Amino acid sequence: MLGPVETRSVSPVFVGRTGELDTLNDALARAAAGEPQALLLGGEAGVGKTRLVEEFAAAACRRAAAVAVGGCVEIGADGLPFAPFSTALRVLRDALPEEFAAAVAGQEEELARLLPELGETGPGRHDERGTARLFELTARLLERVAARHTVVLVLEDLHWADASTRHLLAYLFRTLRTGRLLVLATYRADDIHRRHPLRPLLAELDRLRTVRRLELARFTRAEVARQIAGILATEPDPAQVDEIFERSDGNAFFVEELAVASGEGCCTGLTDSLRDLLLVRVEALPERTQRVARIAAEGGSTVEYGLIAAVAGLTEDDLIEALRAAVGANILTATPDGDGYRFRHALVREAVADDLLPGERSRLNRRYAEALEADPTLVPADERVVRLAGYWYHAHDPARALPSILDASVVARRRHAYTEQLRFLERAMELWDTAPAEVRDALRPVDYTDVYPPPLPERRGGTPSGCDPATTPLRYLDLMAEAAAAGRFAGERERALKIIKRALRLLEEEPDPLRAAWFWVQRSRVVQALARGDGWPELSTAQDLVRGLPPSEVHAEVLAEAAGWSMLHRPGPEAFAAAERAVEYARMVGAREIELHARLTLGGLMVDAGDTEAGLSEMSRVKEDALREGVRSVAGRAFVNLGSALQAVGRSREAVPLLREGTAFAREFGLVDTEAWVWGNLSDSLYTLGRWAEAADAAEHALRVGHSAKPQGAGSLRLAQLALARGELAEAARYLATAGARYGRHDPVPQQSLRVVRVAIGVAAAEGRILDARAELHAALEAGFPPGTQRYAWLLLLAAAVAEADARALPAAADGRAEVLDRLRETARGLTTGAPIWLAHQQWVEAELHRAEGRDTAEVWSRVVAAFECLDRPYDLARVRYRLAQTLLAEGGEDGRERAVELLRLAGAVAGHLGARSLGDAVARLAQRARLALAGSPRRAPDPDDPAEALGLTGRERDVLRLVSAGRTNRQIAEELFISPKTASVHVSNILAKLGVSGRGEAAAVAHRLGLFPDGTLAAPTAG
Repeated sequence: MLGPVETRSVSPVFVGRTGELDTLNDALARAAAGEPQALLLGGEAGVGKTRLVEEFAAAACRRAAAVAVGGCVEIGADGLPFAPFSTALRVLRDALPEEFAAAVAGQEEELARLLPELGETGPGRHDERGTARLFELTARLLERVAARHTVVLVLEDLHWADASTRHLLAYLFRTLRTGRLLVLATYRADDIHRRHPLRPLLAELDRLRTVRRLELARFTRAEVARQIAGILATEPDPAQVDEIFERSDGNAFFVEELAVASGEGCCTGLTDSLRDLLLVRVEALPERTQRVARIAAEGGSTVEYGLIAAVAGLTEDDLIEALRAAVGANILTATPDGDGYRFRHALVREAVADDLLPGERSRLNRRYAEALEADPTLVPADERVVRLAGYWYHAHDPARALPSILDASVVARRRHAYTEQLRFLERAMELWDTAPAEVRDALRPVDYTDVYPPPLPERRGGTPSGCDPATTPLRYLDLMAEAAAAGRFAGERERALKIIKRALRLLEEEPDPLRAAWFWVQRSRVVQALARGDGWPELSTAQDLVRGLPPSEVHAEVLAEAAGWSMLHRPGPEAFAAAERAVEYARMVGAREIELHARLTLGGLMVDAGDTEAGLSEMSRVKEDALREGVRSVAGRAFVNLGSALQAVGRSREAVPLLREGTAFAREFGLVDTEAWVWGNLSDSLYTLGRWAEAADAAEHALRVGHSAKPQGAGSLRLAQLALARGELAEAARYLATAGARYGRHDPVPQQSLRVVRVAIGVAAAEGRILDARAELHAALEAGFPPGTQRYAWLLLLAAAVAEADARALPAAADGRAEVLDRLRETARGLTTGAPIWLAHQQWVEAELHRAEGRDTAEVWSRVVAAFECLDRPYDLARVRYRLAQTLLAEGGEDGRERAVELLRLAGAVAGHLGARSLGDAVARLAQRARLALAGSPRRAPDPDDPAEALGLTGRERDVLRLVSAGRTNRQIAEELFISPKTASVHVSNILAKLGVSGRGEAAAVAHRLGLFPDGTLAAPTAG
C-alpha cells in the first residue's frame, strides 16, 4: 500500500466560507450545551462541500468532539442500504467504545441490521413496524452515546443515498431532542432534478424549524485569486486570475483543475466541454494508469486495493506504480482506513465512467463479479452480497445476476431495508424470463415472507421428499409475494398494489386458493393504507377462498385478520366466532404469533361482551406469554389493548401502571406507533383520575412519537377533550379538526369516530350551536352503535343529553327537542350496563334527559352522585354534584341549602384544581344567584369602571337584568334565581327606573349598548 503522497492541486489555504463555518461552529456549541443540531449542506459538484466539512471536523476534534463520518456509496446506480450510518457507527464505536457498548446493550439483535459486527439479526416476522422500530432504536443509541460526549455525525453525498438511508435521516431530524449531538448531511444540489428521490426529503426537512440548511455559493474573484495563490505557491498574474475565474465561474474544483493545467502550460489545449475539462489530466497519465482509473471508476465510489488488483491483472509493482501516478496527479486518493481508493472528486469518476464503451463497462463488471466470487474477502462482509448482485446485473448476465440479486434481496430484508429489497425483487422479476430455465429451476425459496404458503406438494399430501423447500423450485409468483410484502413494509403501497393485482390475475389462470387468499389479505391491508376502502371486501374474498380447506397458517391468518377487523369495525358474535376459529387453527398448525394475536382479540371481545373478568384475564395471560417468548409485536399490542380494556370498565387506576410499563417497553424496542397508542390510552386514564397535567403531557407524547396518522389523531383527540373541559373552545376546535384529518373518512372505526362525534357535540353545544350538535348526533345514530361499543356510546349520548338540557331555554332549540330526547332515550335502552361505570353513565344520561324536560329532581341526581361516589372519577363526580346542588336549591328548604353549599364547595374545589373553567364558573354563578358563601371561594375585586355600578345597580339587579336581556319572563327569572315572581317584578321595576327606560326591551338595549353582558353570557349556564 502507499504512504503519504503530495497532492499539488489542493490549496493549503482554506479560502472563504467564513459565514458557513461560523454557523457550523455555533451549531457545535449548541450541541455541546445539550441541544441537538441538524444541518443540511448543499452545493453544486466541486463547489467545496468536502473541504468545508474537513475544516469543521478538524475544529470539532480540537474541541474534544467525537466526529464520525459516513458516506453514501454508489455501485453503478445502486446505493448500499444504510451505508453512511453503518460506516459512521463503526467510527463512533471505535472512538467511544464504552459508551457505545452501554448504549447498544440489550438491542444488539436489532441494531445488527445497521452494524453487523454486533451479532446476528433477531428472528421474528417482518411487518410495517420493523423499519420504524429500527429507526427509533438508532435514535436512542445516538442520544445515549451523546449523553456525556459531544458527537458530530457527518453523512456525505446524500444524492447517492438509498431510500432506507433517506428515511432514517428524516426520522432522526424529526425526533432527536436530547443529547450533545450534531448531525450534518451533505448533498450535491445540481444533481437534485425534479424527479430525484432526495427532492421530497429536502422539501420535508425545510418545513422543520429544527433543521438548518446551508447552500454553498461559488467563489468570488478575490477568493479565486487566493485559491490559485495557494495552489501555485505564488501570487498569480491578474490576467490569469481573470481567465480562470471566467472559465471556472468560481467553482472551486474547476479552479484547481484550470490552475494546475495553466501551471503546466497546457491551458490552451483545453476545450469548453466539462467532460473534456475533467478528463484532460486523466488522459495525460500513462496508459497503464488510465486503465487503472477506468477500472476504479466502474468499481464504485470506493474500491478496495485487493479488488482493483484482482480485476486489473497487473503485477503488484506495476499496479502500485499506476496507483502512485494517479494519486500523484490528484485523480485518486487513498481512503481514510488505508485499504482502498476513491476518486478525489466524484465528477472525475463520472467523466471517466461515462467515457467507457458499452462493451467495456459490462466486461469490467463481469471481472469485478468473478473476482469477488473467487475471493469473497476482497470486500467487507456486510457489502459483499449487494455488491456482487450489482456487478452481475450491470454485466448483463441474467444467469449469474438472478441468483445474486435474490441473495441481495434477502440481505436487504434482514436489515429492514425494504425499499432496497423491493428494488432487487423488481430486478429479479425483470430478469426472470431471460434467465435460462435450468437456472430458474435451481432457485429455491430462501426466505419465505410472513405466512406465505409453503411449496404445493407439502400442502397436497406429497411425500417428504417432494415437499422439501430445498428441492422445490422457486416460482415467479413467489417473487411477486416477496415484492408485494416488501412494498407494503417500505410504504411503497402503489407499487405493492400493482404487483398484487398482477399476481391475482396470474392466479385466475392457475388457481391456488391459499396463495390467492394470501394475496387478498395483502390487498386488504394496502387498500386500507391507501385510504381506498375499509378492506373488508378483500378479507371476505380471502375467507371464501380458504373455507373448507385443511388448517394452515394462511387460513389462521385470514381468520385472525377478519376477527381483528371486526373487533374494530363491527364487534359482535361474528367477530367472536372468527377469533375463536383463528385461535383453534393457529394452534393446529403451530402458528404461535397468530395464535397470540387472535387470543388477544378474543379477550378484548369478551370484555366488550360483558364477560369482563375472563376477558381481562385472557388478555393479561397473552401479554405475559408474549413477553416471556419475546413476541414483541403481540406484547406491544397487549399493552395497548389491555390498558384500554381496563379503562373501558372503569379501572383506570389499574391501567396507569400497566400503560407506563407499556410506554417503557415500546420505547425500548422501538415500537413507535405502539408507544403512541399507549400514550393516548394513558392520557385517557389520567384524565379520568383527575391528573390533567399528566394527561396533557401523555397526549403530547402520543402526538409527537406517533409515526402513522391514526395514533397522532388519538393524541390530538385527547388534547381536544382536555381543552373542552377547561373551557378553551378555540383550542378544542383546533385539536378536533386535527384529529379528524388524521383519522380520515375512508375507514371509520367506531372507537375513533364515536369519540370524535362526542367531542364535536361538546364543542358545538358550548358555542351555542345546538343545531350543529344535533346534526352530529343524528349522523352517529344513523350509523348505529355496534355491539361492544357501549363505552364510547354512553359518553356520546351523555354529551348530547347535556347539550339538550343546557339549551332548554334557547328558542332555537325548541323545535325538534322532543324527538331528539325520545331518540336518545330509546338508544340508551339498547346499550348494556354490565360494568359499574356504564350503569353510572346510564343514570347520568337519564338525569340529563329529565333536566332537558324540566323535571329533574334532587332524588334523581342523588342516585347519580351515589353511583359516581363509588368510582374514581373526580371530574365526573364534581359535575353531577353541581347538578344535585342546583336541584336542591330549586326545590328549596334549609337542609337543601346546607347540603348544596357543601356540594358546590366540593365541586368548585375540583374545578379549581383541574382548571375546569366552565364548571368553576357555573359553580360560582349558582352560588352567587343563591346568595351562598362558599368557604375558600375567591372574591373578585370590584371594577371601578363597571357601568352597572355607575348606574347604581345592585348585584341582584344585575342578575335580573341579565335574564331580562335574555328574554326571560318574571316567572322564569324567579325560578332561576330562587326568588318569588313578585320579588322579580319589584327588581324589574327598580331596574327600569335606574336606567330611565319604560320597558324591558329598552332595558335590554341599554345593557347591550353598555356591554354589561358580553356575548355568550346570556345563555343558560353550563357545567361543561
